[in-house]
Amino acid sequence: MKVNQSLKLFFYTLFALVWTSFAPASTVSAMDGDNAADTVEILAFGDSLTAGYGLEAGDGFTDQLEAWLNTNMDVPVKVTNAGVSGDTTSGGRSRLEWGLAPFEGGKPDLVILTLGGNDGLRGIDPTITRDNIDAMVKLLSERDIPVLIGGMLAPPNLGPDYAEIFNPAYKATAEKYDQPLYPFFLEGVAADPSLNQPDGIHPNAEGVKIIVSKLGPVVKDLILR
Repeated sequence: MKVNQSLKLFFYTLFALVWTSFAPASTVSAMDGDNAADTVEILAFGDSLTAGYGLEAGDGFTDQLEAWLNTNMDVPVKVTNAGVSGDTTSGGRSRLEWGLAPFEGGKPDLVILTLGGNDGLRGIDPTITRDNIDAMVKLLSERDIPVLIGGMLAPPNLGPDYAEIFNPAYKATAEKYDQPLYPFFLEGVAADPSLNQPDGIHPNAEGVKIIVSKLGPVVKDLILR
């Protein structure tokens, strides 16, 4: 009987060790940064403003936002840079599926959508911009993916008729699909030479820092909902 009891104890111990080794990852605290399953996954989807045009590694929007969130939150956050310099809303619409594909189930925890600046610079028909933004937010909403819409403003030289269609498109789409809106992505930075690169369009590192200081708390609140 002593031998049988020893064998039973051995197998019970072995079973416990094996079960522990294959325990679901969800049992690990979200504070464990090595556990990818518990990391908040954000997809930053946009143009050169998202991509970090003209900036050193670590100075771009996604790098600075990720650093800010990981400093100000108790859960690990990863911000994936899906910015393409020169992209328009039409280009974004055509590649959105591709941008979602790498995430588990095609569903990041949050998408930050910032497109339209190049539409304005090129004078693209604002109804096209409006329809593209609507289509992208509709796709994300239908998949239950939260999306923070980063608004843009039409260049003043295009006139009031253009702006009358372009500017309200972001708010109208946010309200239509009940998604959060950040009214103007370049708030506090646009038209300030000290916060922009020589082209007067793209923020420098300090400009990005200001954008993140304003946008970061909004993103944090969305994550904690």
